[in-house]
Amino acid sequence: MRNVSSFMSSSGYVLVMLVVADLARADGAVVDKVYHPYVDALEKEIELRSIFQDPQEGLNTRAQRHQLSLGTSIGENLFGELYVVGGKSRSGSLHIDAYEAELKWQLTEQGEYAADWGLLFEYENETNADIQEVTLGILTEKEWGNWSGTSNLLLINEWGDDIASEFESVLALQARYRFSPLFEPGLEFYAGQNTLATGPVLQGTVATGTRKALHWEAGLLLGLDAGSASQTWRFQIEYEF
Repeated sequence: MRNVSSFMSSSGYVLVMLVVADLARADGAVVDKVYHPYVDALEKEIELRSIFQDPQEGLNTRAQRHQLSLGTSIGENLFGELYVVGGKSRSGSLHIDAYEAELKWQLTEQGEYAADWGLLFEYENETNADIQEVTLGILTEKEWGNWSGTSNLLLINEWGDDIASEFESVLALQARYRFSPLFEPGLEFYAGQNTLATGPVLQGTVATGTRKALHWEAGLLLGLDAGSASQTWRFQIEYEF
């Protein structure tokens, strides 16, 4: 039975990696973080994420997106997080764009099957327009020696008086080499409407005390077609305690 479950898990992982690329390519996308399907039962964190993007087709200004969040584990398999989302263009000041609630659910124990699985749920409410958004994410991760491969498939529903109701999807892939906890180089890929991008990412974790650590990530994603931003920088820093 375990062999059957392992085969189904491995097959499902390959199916997600190969089939959903076409779905995500047809719909919406945004460069952001790649989520791992794991939850630390005692973890709390403060996180800051920033995106700096060159103008996309039809836009004259660079885009900025900043997210500040506070998160905590809820039992052994759930992790909840609350976000304040801000934006800024080069011609304007920083302002709050949205509030977001997020819940991650670790479905399998690490190493239990051929791949590790999790689910992500998000709700976002914009402050300057009647736009709401709900996201369901399927998170998978698999290890090969010192290499880790992670995939996120996000299914998004947007609605409100200020937007045409629609469904979108985002595909994000990451491969990283676990050289040491302090330094893990990798490569990321994002696909969706107006975004097809890939590029290098660096990350690492510095222990600062008992069950305390500082995690950082920095990446440069390069557009692969005319409709994508030519460059997108992403930065992330989180304090885990």
